[in-house]
Amino acid sequence: MDDAPITTGFGHVATLTPDLDRYLAFYTEMFGARVTGIIEAGDDHPKMAMVDMGQGSQLNVFEVPGDGIVGDRGRTGGRGPIDHYAVAVGSAEDLEAVRDRLVAAGSSPGEITEFGPLLSVFFRDPDGAELEVTFDRAAAGEWVFSPVEAGA
Repeated sequence: MDDAPITTGFGHVATLTPDLDRYLAFYTEMFGARVTGIIEAGDDHPKMAMVDMGQGSQLNVFEVPGDGIVGDRGRTGGRGPIDHYAVAVGSAEDLEAVRDRLVAAGSSPGEITEFGPLLSVFFRDPDGAELEVTFDRAAAGEWVFSPVEAGA
């Protein structure tokens, strides 16, 4: 049996916001994301937007009242059903460009953190959730795992 995952990545991450317009404006401005569809609220379903984050990754964003969002969005491990997600970019230069936009918007202090092959910038979205933007140097062929890092 092949050791590679059978999955090809995340199809979408579903998240909640009390202000869909503000949320969509942030993601389109910061990341160049594209809104691919909006479903109006129905009897059994809140208003929802589908957001193309690139290369098959998508956010499904539901607009719900603020008091309907579970968890403490400011505390790691207590943020509700989705603690956080990372938005991936394809190069260190792209990471720096997004970081600069996030800093200019007051959403990030701007530090780039190194987690082995992963370079990461933490930011707060318009609802206060702490999220990440990442560049995977290993996937880009810019990193070679040592035997210790690979678990050997």
